[in-house]
Amino acid sequence: MTTAPPRPARSTAPARRSRPGASGMFRAFWRWHFYASFLVIPILLVLAVTGLIYLFRFQLEPLLHPDLMTVSAPSETAIQQPYANQLAAVERAYPDATVVSMSEPREDGRSTVFSVTTDDGAARDVFVNPYGAEVLGSLDPDRTVSGIAVLLHGELMSGTVGDLVIELGACWAIVMALTGYYLFVRGWKARRRRLAKGAPGARLRSSHGVVGAVVGVGLLFLLVSGLPWTGLWGAKVQELATAQGSSLWSEDHGALSDPTSSLDESLPHSHSVEVPWGMGESEVPRSTAPEDGEEGRSVANLDTAVLAAADAGLRHPMTIALPADEEGVFSVIGYAFDAPSDERTVHVDRYGGEVVSTYGFDDYPVLAQVVAQGIGLHEGRSFGTWSMVGTTLMCLAIVFSCVTGPLMWWRRRPSRSGSMGAPRGRMPLRATPLLMVGLVTLGIFLPLFGLSVLAILLLDQLVVRRVPALAGWFDAA
Repeated sequence: MTTAPPRPARSTAPARRSRPGASGMFRAFWRWHFYASFLVIPILLVLAVTGLIYLFRFQLEPLLHPDLMTVSAPSETAIQQPYANQLAAVERAYPDATVVSMSEPREDGRSTVFSVTTDDGAARDVFVNPYGAEVLGSLDPDRTVSGIAVLLHGELMSGTVGDLVIELGACWAIVMALTGYYLFVRGWKARRRRLAKGAPGARLRSSHGVVGAVVGVGLLFLLVSGLPWTGLWGAKVQELATAQGSSLWSEDHGALSDPTSSLDESLPHSHSVEVPWGMGESEVPRSTAPEDGEEGRSVANLDTAVLAAADAGLRHPMTIALPADEEGVFSVIGYAFDAPSDERTVHVDRYGGEVVSTYGFDDYPVLAQVVAQGIGLHEGRSFGTWSMVGTTLMCLAIVFSCVTGPLMWWRRRPSRSGSMGAPRGRMPLRATPLLMVGLVTLGIFLPLFGLSVLAILLLDQLVVRRVPALAGWFDAA
């Protein structure tokens, strides 16, 4: 007779719950990185490509419109006509339009550009040969290649809806960059092993990680420095800053004589946008009209304004906003494209030709100074050629990451239908309080991101996990 072996005694100690290890966190971050890419990749591709176009707009547009933007001197001794003569030619060619501003030729062989508003409210850029004061033609600035790129870059040419989509994509791109760094560091050894074994797709995955690690810091800077332009985050922060007596933007109350006017965003100043007259207490500079009985008309013109601004230390090429009424001033914006700290505007009396006020970088609120420097770096213009080269490489690296990401998924996609092939894993928020704090903080700092996370979590719990087909498609854990 055989006896059965004794059964092991059952432990009365409470079972220990397994804590989520690095693999659980890794797969959860990988999952968020994966699904965020569906929104972020199209947005980043648009931003990178349009950013490149905008970066090289001064080289690209003359190639596309040589008949309007490039000129040649009739002789070696030829001199340019006075700006007043060029303005008169524009007024003759467009008698029903209002000339808003003039931009000096950026270099030899380029046209003088006059911005006008037609009688139906449309904006046009009129190009003039500075040697013969000959009007060469005009363009709609919003329908040039660079103009379309600007509209796509800012709002996908869709107004408020496009602006919100861009902002949402930027918020999730920040999340992608942060999760990407975690995946890069935690997955370093695994990638090295796969690369050493010559595993399929290992080189592509390694290249994606290395390029992402290099470009990530720059991408985060570009995203954060672009947030002041957004309709939700930027508007809310500007509201909070205004309540504290500061501002994201400089507010030059003499920038134009027309309270509702604006200057083109391509001007060499970060503050050359909307001019809110009523948002400050500084006095608006006005020209002093001749007294009754005093003979003579206006003694100042565009050329006088340029000379006065040059004497005040402004750099060429300048942009001059014309007076909009009898008491208006010439507002001369000096060239500061390569140095935001040099931004300066001089306001010139339209009658006497003297400088009545100046406004520059040193007059900005501290917050506006920070934003101005950020914009200069964002647009690749703060350090001349080096800045352009760096921003160009950054855009190309972003395009590379946006292309290699989907390629990696395509190579590892599941053969079975009805599944996205997403990594499975939930964020261990309960077991990792610090992660919860970070997520909540990011949601507060980026409200659109926080709202989208809440919407995703609700959709996941109430719909996706309750419908088997959806749960299988999204690989819900």
